[in-house]
Amino acid sequence: MGHYKLIFGGPVGAGKTTAIAAASDVPVLRSPPGVGGPGAHPAHAGAILDYGAMTLDDGSTLHLYGAPGQDRFDFMWELLAEGALALILLIDNSRPDALDELHFYLGAYSRFIRDTAVSVGITHCDLGGGLRLGDYRAELERAGFGCVPVFAVDPRSRRDVCLLIEAALSVLDPVARA
Repeated sequence: MGHYKLIFGGPVGAGKTTAIAAASDVPVLRSPPGVGGPGAHPAHAGAILDYGAMTLDDGSTLHLYGAPGQDRFDFMWELLAEGALALILLIDNSRPDALDELHFYLGAYSRFIRDTAVSVGITHCDLGGGLRLGDYRAELERAGFGCVPVFAVDPRSRRDVCLLIEAALSVLDPVARA
């Protein structure tokens, strides 16, 4: 039995907190909302950190950490990524700048991703947005991340979140992680 760690990253509102809550077997620990200060726009009032955990079939624990979406907390991204197996990147498809956000977070986590693994979950597909999964795959290919699993997901669905986790873990080299 071991202890492993995954990071959930992406912009505020993409579903990181919700996804961790859906996958976690324990009550989720969350930093208080409203870090944007009194009167802050809701898009700037996300959590600083979320934590949950899953028990795997072999009894191991998979620790789930939600990184803050605001770039002013980018110093935490590297700290949280230390010792993690992979990144689960969530992108909100309903935003007009969804591809820009994809590029931003790929760049922010690029060194970590190249050393580990990533899977991308596209959320809020039901709210519109003109992008399809193929558009995201094409952008990933152009950015040099051609073999990244990409899925449309509902972050409230344990099944969808577990699919993202399994996809990221499936591309890890077991010899390199031993």
